[in-house]
Amino acid sequence: MLKNLDAIPKIGELRKRILFTLFIIVIYRIGTHIPLPGINGQALAEFFKTQFTGTIFGLYDIFVGGALQRAAIFGAGIMPYISASIIIQLLTTTWPYLERLQKEGEHGRRLINRYTRYFTVVVAGIQAFGIALFLSNVVAPSGARVVPNPGPAFMFQTIVSLVAGTLFLMWLGEQITDNGIGNGISVLIFAGSLDSIPYEFANTFQLLRSGSISPLAFLFLLVIVVLTIAGVVMITEAQRRIPIQYAKKIVGRRIYGGQSTYLPLTLNTAGVIPIIFAQTILMIPSNLAMFAKVDFLQNFATKFRPGNVIYDLIYAMLIVFFAYYYTSIVLNPKDLADNLQRYSGFIPGVRPGQKTAEYIDKVMSRILLPGAIAFALIAIVPYHIMRWTGAQLYFGGTRILIIVGVALELMQQINSYLIMNQYEGLLKKGKIRGWRG
Repeated sequence: MLKNLDAIPKIGELRKRILFTLFIIVIYRIGTHIPLPGINGQALAEFFKTQFTGTIFGLYDIFVGGALQRAAIFGAGIMPYISASIIIQLLTTTWPYLERLQKEGEHGRRLINRYTRYFTVVVAGIQAFGIALFLSNVVAPSGARVVPNPGPAFMFQTIVSLVAGTLFLMWLGEQITDNGIGNGISVLIFAGSLDSIPYEFANTFQLLRSGSISPLAFLFLLVIVVLTIAGVVMITEAQRRIPIQYAKKIVGRRIYGGQSTYLPLTLNTAGVIPIIFAQTILMIPSNLAMFAKVDFLQNFATKFRPGNVIYDLIYAMLIVFFAYYYTSIVLNPKDLADNLQRYSGFIPGVRPGQKTAEYIDKVMSRILLPGAIAFALIAIVPYHIMRWTGAQLYFGGTRILIIVGVALELMQQINSYLIMNQYEGLLKKGKIRGWRG
C-alpha cells in the first residue's frame, strides 16, 4: 500500500472520505477542550497532576482524549455507548426476545440498535452523575475547590452536558462509518488514544536530557515498545485455518459445490473487549472509594491499584475469563457446525453435526489460551517497565491494542479502495482497446 500512497489524492471518493474523517476528528478534538460550566480549571489540573498520575482514572482519561482531566463536555467519552453495545450483545444470548430480533435480519438489527441507543443514555447518565459528584467533592492540594459553587444546579447542568456530549460523539461516529473511513466509534477512540502521546514522548525526552532516565533504560524502553507493537500485530493477524470441503451437487445440468476453502479462527476473536470488561470491573473499588468516604474502602482502593500484585493477578484472570466468555457468545461452534451441514460443507476426517461442533470448540479452546495470556501480559507488563524506567509514557493494554487494531483496519480499507481503483483502470483500458480493435 505504501507504494500507492501518491494515488490517494487522485481517487475522488477516497479523498472525500479521508477529508471527512479528519474533519470529524477535528470537531471531536475541539469538544475535548470545551470545559463544563462552573469548573476551576487550575485547581482541577493541579489535582490531576498530583493525584491521578498512574491511577486507573488516569488510564481511563487516555481513552477520552484527556477530556476527563479537563472536565470537558466530552468527559464521559464514547465509552457509555461501547458498554451499552457490549451488554446488549451479551443479552442477545440470554434474552429470547433479543435473540429473536437478531435473527430477523435488517428490521431486527434496527430495533437492537435503537435499544442500544436508549441504554446508552442510561449508562451515560449514571456515569455523568458519578463524574459530577466526584468533581463536586474534589479539592486541589492547594486547598482550592474544583467546583467553587457545588449544588443541584451544577449537578444538573453537568449531567445534561456530559450525556449530550456522549450522544453527540455517538452521532459523529455514525457519520464517520457512513461517510468516512473505518468504524466511526473505533476511529474516535483511536484519535483520543493518540492525544497525549506527543506530550508523553516530550516529557520522556526531557527526563532523558536531565539525566533522570539513563540512555540504557531509554533504549530498552524503545525496544520494548517496538516488540509490543510487533507482538500485537502478530496476534491480531494470526489465524488457525480449519480446512472445509463442500460436497458436489448436481441440479439439472449444473454442478454446485465441490470446492475447498477454510474456516479462519483468529487467535484473538474477542479483540480488546476482555480488557475493557476487566478494567470496568476493576474500577468499581476506586469508584466506591471516591464517592463513599469509608476508611475500609479508602485503604482497599489505595492498595488495589495498577502495579499491585493482587490487582495484576485479578486483572490477568479477568482478561482470560472474558476472552473465553465473549468468544463463546460471538462464535458458537454449534451454529458453525449447523451452517456447514446446511450447505453440505464438512471438515475432512470429522463427522458433520455434533462431532464438527466439538472439533471446532476444541480448536478454539486451544488457540484462545495463548492469545488471552499474551494480551494479559501486554496489558500488565508495559506498565511495570514504564515505572521501572521512570518514563512518562503509557503504551500498554487497551491503548496499544486500539491504536494497532484501528490502524490495521484503516490501512485495509484504504488498500481496498486503491485495488478497486486499479481494477477499474484496467477495465477502462480493456474497453478502449476493445473499441479500437
